[in-house]
Amino acid sequence: MRHARIHPRTLGYLGRVLSLEYSAVQQYMTQAALCGAWGLEEAAMRFQGETREELEHAHRIVRRMLELGVTPNASQLRPAAVARSLADLLRQDAALEAEIIAVYDEAARFCARIRDGGNAEFFAELLREEQQHAAEIAAWLASLGPHQPRGGDDRVYF
Repeated sequence: MRHARIHPRTLGYLGRVLSLEYSAVQQYMTQAALCGAWGLEEAAMRFQGETREELEHAHRIVRRMLELGVTPNASQLRPAAVARSLADLLRQDAALEAEIIAVYDEAARFCARIRDGGNAEFFAELLREEQQHAAEIAAWLASLGPHQPRGGDDRVYF
């Protein structure tokens, strides 16, 4: 089997990031529906786009695992984060993205250290995309205005 030559820790990283990406899909999908219920159609559409982006990442990880001869298994799906305002949703998203970034960074560095260039570049590419995504979330949050007790959007919807 092909995965016999893949470091077990690399396989662990693949499983972790798959779980995190599916968790992000669930979170953004839930937040899109929540924003739709609040009447925030622009935010709902934006979260739908985030859902598609994270689903594409999950798809790439599944393909990578299959290429390596590994059966994909996302074993730790987290509950979706909900909140009472758009600003609070975005703060939760920033925290999830920070965690995803940390795992991709750790995985890329590990693979580079063991001279597994293919997987190091795979993780590094996804890391760059997630860093960009985190910057977009930060900009969106900042665009809501100065921070108030509940964040930039002081309307409470839920």
